[in-house]
Amino acid sequence: MQRHELSGEQWERIKELLPSPRRRGRRPSDARQMLNGTLWIVRTGAPWRDLPERFGPWQTVYKRFNRWSRTGVWDR
Repeated sequence: MQRHELSGEQWERIKELLPSPRRRGRRPSDARQMLNGTLWIVRTGAPWRDLPERFGPWQTVYKRFNRWSRTGVWDR
């Protein structure tokens, strides 16, 4: 686990609150990786384009963040 990422215990506590991955064409991105990328942005205050590569493409993390915002995932 790196700085700004969820521990295994934290992930186990919240993973059921996240929606199931969408099934279209490509394999869905890992929810934990997307969440860790979002947390990195929130905690550092960096622009999305500066997201480290270990979290995947910044555009993918940004789209997932927006989708979860629209569907109320963050409110839950």
